Amino acid sequence: MFIRYIVSKKSWIMLFTVLLGLTDLLILLDQGLRVAPTSFLYLNMLYCILFLVFILWRSRKETRYIAALANMKEDLSSDWLQRLPEPELDMDKITNDVLREAYYQFKQKLSQCKEAQLIENEFTAAWIHEIKTPLTAMKLILDSHPRIPGQQKLEAEWLRIHLLIDRQLYMTRLPALESDYVLERISIQRLAAEEIRELAPWCMEKNLAVSIEGKDAIVVTDRKWCRFIIRQLLTNAIKYSPSGKTITFLTDVTDRERVILDVMDEGPGIPPHDLPRIFDKGFTGGNGRIHNAATGLGLYLARTVAGKIGISLKVLPDQPQGTAMRMAFPEPNAFEMIRRGQEEHIPL
Repeated sequence: MFIRYIVSKKSWIMLFTVLLGLTDLLILLDQGLRVAPTSFLYLNMLYCILFLVFILWRSRKETRYIAALANMKEDLSSDWLQRLPEPELDMDKITNDVLREAYYQFKQKLSQCKEAQLIENEFTAAWIHEIKTPLTAMKLILDSHPRIPGQQKLEAEWLRIHLLIDRQLYMTRLPALESDYVLERISIQRLAAEEIRELAPWCMEKNLAVSIEGKDAIVVTDRKWCRFIIRQLLTNAIKYSPSGKTITFLTDVTDRERVILDVMDEGPGIPPHDLPRIFDKGFTGGNGRIHNAATGLGLYLARTVAGKIGISLKVLPDQPQGTAMRMAFPEPNAFEMIRRGQEEHIPL
C-alpha cells in the first residue's frame, strides 16, 4: 500500500526535488550567501528527513480508509455495508457515500428483479394449472374410448405434452424448493415403480421393457422432488433407447448403508468427449443433435434438484452398452443435516 501511495504522489516528490535543487543552486551561485559545506549538507539532510516524515504521516492518514476497504475485499460478506470504516478525509467521505448509494440502488434493482421474476413465475404457474384442465379432459376422453384408431400413439403424445408442462411447473418452483421440502421414509423401488407407471404409454409405444432389479431399501428424502429426478433420468432413457430394448432400474445398498439407484438403458451411450458437459444447462451433445426434441434441460434440472436435496447424481463411465446414471442417497444419519441445511436457506 505504501509503495502504491508513493507512486501516486510522484508529482509531490518531483516538486520537492525541483524546489530543493533550486534552493541548492541559489546557495551555490549567489555570492552574497556564504554557507559552509557542512551546513549545506545538514540543510539538505534536514529537508529530506522532514519531507520523508511528512510522506509517512500523510500516507498513514490517507491510506487508512483504502487499506480497510482492501481488507474487506478479502472477506466480503453480506454485511459489508455495516463494516465500512469511518472516513476521515473529504475524499474518503465521497468514496463512502458513493459505495452506500451504489449498494442501495443495487438492492432496489435486485428487489425489482425478484418481484418481476416472482410475478412471471406466478403467471407461468397459473397458465400451467389452467392448461392442465383441458389436458385432463383429453386424458378422460382417451380412457373412455380405448379402441379408437391410434389410441396408443395419442396416449404417448399426450404424455409428452404432460411431461413438458409438468417440468415447466417444477422449474417455476425450483427457486423456492427449500420452502417445499418434506423429508419422509419411502421405498426406493416404489418411487421407481410410480414413475414407470406414469411413463408406461411412452414405453409401450416404443416397445420398451422396464425392469426393477436388486435389493429394495428405504431412503429418507422428499418424495416429489426425488420422483422428479427419476423422471428426468427415465425420460432420457426412453428418448434415446431403440425400439425393443430394455431399461433397468438397479438398486443396491453399500457397506455404509448408502442406497444406490442406477438407471441403465441400451441406447447409443454418451461419447467420452461429451461426459464432462452432460449436466451443463442447454448442452445436448451429439445424440441430442440427432434427436431434435432434445433441450439440454433434463440432466441439468436433475443435477440441480439432486444437489439441493442431498443426492449425488453422476454418469457411470466405461459402460459396454448404453448409459448408466447413478443416484446415491445420503447415509441414514445424514438426513438431519440435510434438513438443517435446507432450513438455513429458507428466505425470511
